[in-house]
Amino acid sequence: MTTHADPAALLPAVAAALAGDWHLAHSLTQVYVDPMANWLHAVLHKMEGDVANSQYWYARVAGHRFDDFKTVTEELIAIQTALQQALPSDPISPKN
Repeated sequence: MTTHADPAALLPAVAAALAGDWHLAHSLTQVYVDPMANWLHAVLHKMEGDVANSQYWYARVAGHRFDDFKTVTEELIAIQTALQQALPSDPISPKN
């Protein structure tokens, strides 16, 4: 198990969850244990309908709770946005 996920490593898991592929999303997420991965892991178990397991993972997430979002999709989009904002900027890109 890897301790800390690069934000880019979790984006495919979010995309898989948004596409309805719970198993792929879970397999990509469960190898990480950091606040962002734990949040995604919590949402995946919420998506699965496993409330107790979801709440277990929410207990390991700072600042997020089971009932914070109206829908799983809204929460997944919030995670996706947070991950995208955490990506390093590209210092090599040419400026116009």
